[in-house]
Amino acid sequence: MKRFIAIAIICLIINPFTVLAANEEKPNDNQDTKVFEVPNSVLNIAKDNTFTNPTQELPYLQPSELAQKLIETSEKVSIENPDLVKILNESAIQYPKLAIGFRASVYLGEWPLSYVSESTEVNWEYQKVNTNYFDNRGGTAVQKLTYNQEQQKKISGGLTAKIPNSEAVQKMMMIKAAEVTKLPLAFDTVIGQGTKKAQTYNISPKQVGYLYSFVPAVHEAGKVTYGEVYLTFKGGKSKLEVRNVTQQGIGAWIPIQDHLSFTFMAGNQPR
Repeated sequence: MKRFIAIAIICLIINPFTVLAANEEKPNDNQDTKVFEVPNSVLNIAKDNTFTNPTQELPYLQPSELAQKLIETSEKVSIENPDLVKILNESAIQYPKLAIGFRASVYLGEWPLSYVSESTEVNWEYQKVNTNYFDNRGGTAVQKLTYNQEQQKKISGGLTAKIPNSEAVQKMMMIKAAEVTKLPLAFDTVIGQGTKKAQTYNISPKQVGYLYSFVPAVHEAGKVTYGEVYLTFKGGKSKLEVRNVTQQGIGAWIPIQDHLSFTFMAGNQPR
């Protein structure tokens, strides 16, 4: 028996891991019917931004044939984590001819397995990044005010609470939020100094005009499922077993990349 185990372990090749893959899950009914319309006050500044934000690649990953078969053996527990899928994709299993009666269990670690969205909302004025103003109280003609970013600003989102394996959880949450909103999301976005927009705002005589600029962000909330993952072998068959399954509620703020929301106010007194 020991001889069989030694032969099997030599023939069993499982490459080092770190994994994430996405079996797409439909948003809940509320999100399925919600349409996220971009307000007229929100403008795309991708072509105007003096800082080039890297495109955020969502970690969609197609499971390999072997990975898909293993995922399907996890039965009631859904596995969507792209990092875990990647590990399974990079794995190979070869069974020795004399593997009858061989049993083994390989611990792959504790993973965030899937994320279920319960709420997706947009705050179009998540964080103020700039203020332009013009004092026309001594003027006799209408003056025009345009947007000009005075200082470079970096806006970062993140999870609303500490949670194990937060980076993987963030990826799964961003995938779900992007599917629902159809907006370009990133946990970090930068507005470069000197970024301008040609749109004008009129300031009448005897008034002061203020133009406020905000980076919008999506607030995503739901539950993440954790579990201890084992790769088991029995009778010439392999399967994934998930033990000690737990769930945890979590929220996240995810900025909308290269978009600004503008609010213009004019009056005799500053805002």
